[in-house]
Amino acid sequence: MDPISARLRARHPQRIDLSLDRMRALCAALGDPQDRLPPVVHVAGTNGKGSTVAFLRAMAEASGLRVHAYTSPHLVRFNERIRLAGRLIADDALNDVLDRIEAIPGQATVFESTTAAAFLAMSETPADLAIIEVGLGGVLDATNVIARPLISVIAPVDLDHAEFLGTDLAAIAGEKAGVLKSGAPGVIARQDPAAMAVIERVAARVGAPLTVMGADFDAWSEIGGLAFQSAERFLDLPAPALAGDHQYDNAGLAVATALELDLPEAAIAEGLKTAVWPARLQRLTAGPYGAAAKAAGTELWLDGGHNPHAGRALAAFLEARQARAPMPLALITGMLANKDAGGFFEALRGTGPHVLTVGFDGAAAEPGALAAVARGHGLGAMPTASVQEALERALTWGAGRVVICGSLYLAGEVLGASRETWPV
Repeated sequence: MDPISARLRARHPQRIDLSLDRMRALCAALGDPQDRLPPVVHVAGTNGKGSTVAFLRAMAEASGLRVHAYTSPHLVRFNERIRLAGRLIADDALNDVLDRIEAIPGQATVFESTTAAAFLAMSETPADLAIIEVGLGGVLDATNVIARPLISVIAPVDLDHAEFLGTDLAAIAGEKAGVLKSGAPGVIARQDPAAMAVIERVAARVGAPLTVMGADFDAWSEIGGLAFQSAERFLDLPAPALAGDHQYDNAGLAVATALELDLPEAAIAEGLKTAVWPARLQRLTAGPYGAAAKAAGTELWLDGGHNPHAGRALAAFLEARQARAPMPLALITGMLANKDAGGFFEALRGTGPHVLTVGFDGAAAEPGALAAVARGHGLGAMPTASVQEALERALTWGAGRVVICGSLYLAGEVLGASRETWPV
């Protein structure tokens, strides 16, 4: 665990307690830094939030803007969560804002404290735009003390965090729609009809005009690039730098948001080509795992998706890749114990992989139990003691394509194994 994360865990409650009362009090004691940010793009959703933020940040920076960004969770170092004018926050600056937050009486949670730290640091660093990703839900998420966003974005809504948000898609959509604010345009990804109906009702109630993918704009793969169509214009753009067909939708959502920001087409195109978002179908060729796979002539991919929607996106990517170049496929999978492992494996069943299950630091599912879930969904599976052992077994079996998947925490351990694979 990196020193900043260790500090936060030692000094703040670990619970997730969805409420804005503590956050409002903390921000008020800090002089309400959330009201002193540059214009804010507030991004909610279940899947694709981070990728959308990555595309949009790259587009805005390509246009010459100084951009703050707040995302979660981090993979290796806590600093990854906070970008100040394009650069990860430095340790000294981060410790300084945390010192000031911890001098305030109260029992703010880790996420509330880190969100307040991000807002405080951003409010004191000049920039042109702040892109803020929701942590969990929307209505009661700590980031939702932002009262006047410039634009609200809602990425695809699906089932996740059932212990906090429940299993009713319409109710979850209502939580995510909490980022919609009066007079602020909402840019909305393609949604399940039940989710979309709720988002439209919330938008009408608060007075937020909507621009909706599939109705007001769309994006798709065409002749090796990305085609974007709205009522006003057609853009012939480069393919997204991030792998997977699902990234065309995420990129399209970012393009629509960029157009709301009046970013030039050249900057939008450049951002699509240069966006980086680690552990989202990231090809690994460096570090101990990447080097071992490369020496064996094996493709190694890393993906932190951890719910059925993410499993379907991974399956689509693998099916397309296997169709072009079929080869033995192995999944090295670790998941948090509270995730829908059955739904994840069911989504991947048609790709025919062999599954090797692993644990990781934290509340991970026990590898034997996780392997049993995979076998219950028709997949060959066995537990292993570590990623290293699992990869060695996969390479010994002759797997030509290996995906380490199932959790961002697992992905963080993989990337953290070598400084050359740390996110920057």
